[in-house]
Amino acid sequence: MPPEVILALDVGEKRVGLAVADASVPVPVARPALLVGADLIERLLAEIDRLGITRLVVGLPRNQSGEETRQSAFCRNFGQRLAQSTGLPLHFQDESLTSAQAEEALRQSGKPYQKGEVDSLAAQLILGDFLESWRAGR
Repeated sequence: MPPEVILALDVGEKRVGLAVADASVPVPVARPALLVGADLIERLLAEIDRLGITRLVVGLPRNQSGEETRQSAFCRNFGQRLAQSTGLPLHFQDESLTSAQAEEALRQSGKPYQKGEVDSLAAQLILGDFLESWRAGR
């Protein structure tokens, strides 16, 4: 049986951060973020096909009380549309503070960075959290 290849998405209003991991390897890898546009689903489908993705993980934002927000509903809807288009299993992963952690890590690196890098690093953190809990539950 081939290994799982998992794509995580940090869905935002302007960009979608991406990260990929082979489930047998503990370290997810950030991929270039995609700008949101009318053809976003088509571009994601091409990336999913090119990378041989077998499972999807979408970051799910929550407010400080842990409740879902309007953005949570948007992310759920987006993830469900993508899963329907691909037929792949879909998981949602709490993304609390991942963007702030990603931005802080990039700031501490001392190198200039762009917003898309924050989004993709956030997706990498989301995927790392998912893999940790997924492996523990297997």
